[in-house]
Amino acid sequence: MKEGFVVQDGYVFKEETHLTVLKTSLFFAGDGFTAYDCKGQLVFRVDSYGPDTRDKDEVVLMDLNGRCLLTVRRKRPSLHQRWEGFKGERMDGDKPIFSIKRSSIIGRSRASLAVEVYDKPGEEYQIEGSFSQRCCTVFNTLKESVAEIRRKVDPTTSVMLGREVFSLCVKPGFDAAFAMGLVLVLDQINGVDHVDNGTEPAVHPTTEEFKTLGCPL
Repeated sequence: MKEGFVVQDGYVFKEETHLTVLKTSLFFAGDGFTAYDCKGQLVFRVDSYGPDTRDKDEVVLMDLNGRCLLTVRRKRPSLHQRWEGFKGERMDGDKPIFSIKRSSIIGRSRASLAVEVYDKPGEEYQIEGSFSQRCCTVFNTLKESVAEIRRKVDPTTSVMLGREVFSLCVKPGFDAAFAMGLVLVLDQINGVDHVDNGTEPAVHPTTEEFKTLGCPL
């Protein structure tokens, strides 16, 4: 597979990596995330404390110790809902290292998104699928899958969990921190449809139960 764009070297793995991601608030897009590896160890976190206590146009990805890895910020005005990514904690005057935007202003949940990497001509990615349904794929310019978001299934019961819990599969050589940054933007752009249509199981594990779920099937 083509070597991918790297935000943080420490999160580029030689083997396919499965992360289980938990959205820690169900009421507002981007209110918080935690991501665990197959051993139940915390890898990434995004903290927030409600809709009025922070700039909702900026989201910070941290490691397990609270060190800032990546900042994503909405660029205004933008018809395509363009977001820009900054390495580490964004400071005034910092230049973005990548941007992500809707490919079209028509359509919502299944509209593809384009990711452009600055200072690396030809380095682009396309995100296709529906994040609100937790079913989308990140492709590189060769149309190779470099990361996938899927619904989470409890391996002990084969029951599909609620959409606040999902799997992030990162292919070898692709930066997991970059992949998680794309998840944050997808959440902000698409939000989450909380309306239960009656066809989904109402299975919502606690945080401790969630840590024991292991690798996704």
